Amino acid sequence: MTVRVMLVSPAMNAALREARFDGDAPLDRAGERSARAAAPAVPRSGAVLSGPSERCLGTAAALGHTAHAEPALTGWDLGRWSGRRLDEVGAAEPDAVAAWIGDPSAAPHGGESLRALVERVGGWLDGTGAGGTLVAGDGTGGADRRDAGGEPGAGGGSILAVAEPAVVRAAVVHALALPVAAFWRLDVAPLVLTELSGRSGRWNVRLGRPLATPEEP
Repeated sequence: MTVRVMLVSPAMNAALREARFDGDAPLDRAGERSARAAAPAVPRSGAVLSGPSERCLGTAAALGHTAHAEPALTGWDLGRWSGRRLDEVGAAEPDAVAAWIGDPSAAPHGGESLRALVERVGGWLDGTGAGGTLVAGDGTGGADRRDAGGEPGAGGGSILAVAEPAVVRAAVVHALALPVAAFWRLDVAPLVLTELSGRSGRWNVRLGRPLATPEEP
């Protein structure tokens, strides 16, 4: 079955402004304003999902949607580095950071390796194209359970999901069968729409459409 998966990166928060490995920090006021301003540009869909972080759920709410938290869209687990600044970790553990960037299977932080992240997100993505059952609705209130195909005329065959930038990058790597290391060459800004359409083994990608003018850092 063919499905359209629309991934929206969440709005800005303090951790992102400070270049921190985000644990589970909520949106700041500027990020919430940006998300509210972007709401009219969000496409309709048959199902609305979100990563379970406060940042993702807060962005979905600011965009005008009540989203179902999807565990498979959890942000990258960076273990003991969560909440710390990138430059701080680089100064304290330079060899560990080099291994993390250079080896997709390495997890020196004690969390999830890059390869494991891509496999997890790729498994979820392929599942959407296999007609898996998702929580769906009109994206503004109550939800029911039905096939991912949705309903004709109501965004059927489409899924909107607010997901952390690392999850979006992992989805693109999987969809295009890129080398895992290509993850580091991709950049996802806040409140950007990335569209994937197709099915397992045959995905087309439309990259990076901003939904709103970004806030100044």
